[in-house]
Amino acid sequence: MTVAVPTPAELRSHLVRGRIAGDVATSRENNLRHYRLMSERHPGHLFGLEPDGRWTAADVLDLMVRRCGVVADPAHRNGQDTIDPDLTIAGLDAYADRVALAAARRERVIVATGHPNGLKDWYRTLARVLRDAGCTILRPARGWTYRTPTAEGGHTRTVRYAGDVAMVTDDAGDFRHTHSARAIRAMLAELAARREPLPDLVIGDHGWAGGAGQAGVAAIGFADCNDPALFVGAEEGRVEVVVPLDDNVAPHLYKPLMTYVLARSQLS
Repeated sequence: MTVAVPTPAELRSHLVRGRIAGDVATSRENNLRHYRLMSERHPGHLFGLEPDGRWTAADVLDLMVRRCGVVADPAHRNGQDTIDPDLTIAGLDAYADRVALAAARRERVIVATGHPNGLKDWYRTLARVLRDAGCTILRPARGWTYRTPTAEGGHTRTVRYAGDVAMVTDDAGDFRHTHSARAIRAMLAELAARREPLPDLVIGDHGWAGGAGQAGVAAIGFADCNDPALFVGAEEGRVEVVVPLDDNVAPHLYKPLMTYVLARSQLS
């Protein structure tokens, strides 16, 4: 069955109704805490990026007002926060245009996510349509492992693929959420060691997009209102496109966004 492509107005209504944008689930307290941690260069909140600017917490808030649409009033310290759905749609337009360019050029692409629960289906669809369009979807560093430090002594994370989408798994083989850029760095290092070209594009989020951008590889991705690092990366020119949205709602809620992106990129 053919799914109708939503108009921008219909998409806007869906974003707000599904709380992908508008009044989102992430609290103001959480947002401000993350802005402070990013400004203090906490590794878990940099997503593999090394910002050039000083980036105080107030600077980060100002940036997130402009690029994401959070509440502008610095005195608003508790309760509801927001993402501007019009900024989300503008971001999806730019995202679709870059996907279309990758298809037209038949680029070498890595597709990856740190949000396996909400976004795995999104990335699997993108990987499939890009492969069908003639792109080469790369799968380096499969099985590469690293340790994450914890109070209990650490956990092992392993690079695994669901189809063509890179994610990390735990010791039980379950896909896990991650902010880390270590896996994308290992993937790029493996390609370099093989004397293969680096990817033309990385499509991802969290450390996958940030680590790629820091390495000088074109990257596009999603970011929530409590994840300022990719927006900083975009502001400093390291990340090509960042789409502001809640990046972990129920998977089916992203389907109208995918229909919209594929129609704009002429890959549907």
